Amino acid sequence: MESQIHEEIEELQTLEKAAEQAAEPEQIGEKAEQCRIESTPKAAPEDKVWLVCALIAVLVLGGAILFLQWHPGLFPPALALKIHRYFLGGLAIAGLLGVMRLVEVYAIGRLRNPVSRFNLKRVLRLLSAMVVVFITISVLFVNWYAAVVSLGLISLILGFALQTPISSFIGWVYIVARAPYRVGDRIEIGDARGDVIDVSYLDTTLWEIGGRHLSTDHPSGRIIKFPNTNVFNTPVFNYSWPLFPYIWNEVKFNVAYESDLQFVAQTMQKIAEEELGEMMMEKVKIFRDLLARTPVNHLEVQERPAVIFRVSDNTWLEAIVRYLVHPKDAARVKSQLTQKLLAALNTAPDRVLFPKSNAR
Repeated sequence: MESQIHEEIEELQTLEKAAEQAAEPEQIGEKAEQCRIESTPKAAPEDKVWLVCALIAVLVLGGAILFLQWHPGLFPPALALKIHRYFLGGLAIAGLLGVMRLVEVYAIGRLRNPVSRFNLKRVLRLLSAMVVVFITISVLFVNWYAAVVSLGLISLILGFALQTPISSFIGWVYIVARAPYRVGDRIEIGDARGDVIDVSYLDTTLWEIGGRHLSTDHPSGRIIKFPNTNVFNTPVFNYSWPLFPYIWNEVKFNVAYESDLQFVAQTMQKIAEEELGEMMMEKVKIFRDLLARTPVNHLEVQERPAVIFRVSDNTWLEAIVRYLVHPKDAARVKSQLTQKLLAALNTAPDRVLFPKSNAR
């Protein structure tokens, strides 16, 4: 199961990178053709084994049912009826599992969106499990009234004992239907922050980003699990909103009041524009279009990196450059920008006075 989850995550990241790198029309066409070829459903070895086993089970059970019909006097009538019912139930379950795997491989497998594939497979398996339970009960309990009464009492008892798991399952239904986050998204919920690698029926698993051992957005190597019911009572911060999967980030330095602020602003904006290129402008246009549909004033959002100055709590000014970046590239871009900004500002020590200059 874990290998399947990692494959889904890797494919999602590959599609995102391909979409960002395909800038020219012919490149987009090549990427689309490549994705079309790669999205052709192929049965894995374990899928083939599953289908062969299901087919063998159907043939064996079907043959056993025909054998009983051809030899009605082989067993007493009551025992023969019970055996026939068991074989018929096994035949239905084997056929159901075979059809389920066919739908997974050749229908759901055609979807290009790995998140949709992941969710639909989970829903299909849940529905299949419910049908298997229904068939099993039908085989074991001939008297449906007694079975329903028994199940009602059991459900009532389990409902009190399993309140949290049931709430978490309802949370899973909410996550699938409303999509506050999906597999592959980078989220923050409560004290947990990381990339979603699994959303099971009862809990969600994150690959932690940062954490107490790191000061950057690098994966910590730990995983975080929390019940799905948390989605009902804890705010979810999603850094990977499909319509606009970017965040605003900042790099700031402390400079003296005597510094040439115009020079600092021009230098920082120039370096940021060279580093980010025109891609940021295209992203900001999308952001402004989204904001234009809301009461938020979208005219305040600038298309290019913006440099602002703010009075610090100490005796220095904060020179801040604000820019747009993909959340998973934030640490790398910030590190590169910091190095280049420092190199450019240090070329004019008489115009840019850092806190270190006061020690001279």
